[in-house]
Amino acid sequence: MLTRRLFIAAMTAAGLLGLPAEAAEDAIIVQSTTSTANSGLYDYILPIFQDKTGIKVHVVAVGTGQAIRNAANCDGDVLLVHAKPAEEKFVADGGGVARTDLMYNDFVIVGPAADPAGVAGMTEVRQALRKIAGSGALFASRGDDSGTHKKEMALWSETGIDPTAASGTWYRETGSGMGATLNTGIGMGAYVMTDRATWISFGNKQDYAVLVEGDEELFNQYGVILVNPAKCPSVNAEEGQAFIDWLLSDDGQTSIAAYKVSGQQLFFPNAPE
Repeated sequence: MLTRRLFIAAMTAAGLLGLPAEAAEDAIIVQSTTSTANSGLYDYILPIFQDKTGIKVHVVAVGTGQAIRNAANCDGDVLLVHAKPAEEKFVADGGGVARTDLMYNDFVIVGPAADPAGVAGMTEVRQALRKIAGSGALFASRGDDSGTHKKEMALWSETGIDPTAASGTWYRETGSGMGATLNTGIGMGAYVMTDRATWISFGNKQDYAVLVEGDEELFNQYGVILVNPAKCPSVNAEEGQAFIDWLLSDDGQTSIAAYKVSGQQLFFPNAPE
């Protein structure tokens, strides 16, 4: 198992933590989904938190599945991801202290103006997926065990279609993050399922637009968890909990709600009162 000290040293050497090596072991590490990082949310809220508390937070942005595995290996203090069943299992297995709802947005399916599967304007996502599969139109999937990928696969399962049986034909798995998958999908004219925050922030839309949205099945909940110090003694529990407490506080929730791109709110706070 990679220890926290070695993990942080490796991240610092790779230039992924912006602090000197001698101070790295004192950093708070948040294992995070890519969507919150790529959207610019952390760039907005972390300076607010640091100004109020003096605590530095450094984010490792990977797919949700990898973030959970990293946290299970004690390579972080806080887990902030968006796959509730996997988060609950992480806590049940002793990896985390408790899981709390933090904020939400939704998933959408984007596609080209030509819309070869004819799904524009649809609100029933499973019906839209069936039309895409039936038409043979290209669909680009992250294929990376991220929260977005987990949700996508759950939706496909509900349609009764196994898209992986068509891997390499109409169904293309990138094994990449959301931004890279959007770039790949747009390059090949494929439909892509993405979280709305990443789409709003994405700069290479070309002729693509949101074609499928509004189904309650596309609800996208984010949760936050303190890594369990009883399992991982290296966890900075006090500072990690301080970060969680701030995120869940009125100040933190207001800061999340205030973050906008092009006038659009990306995340909607819903921490329990």
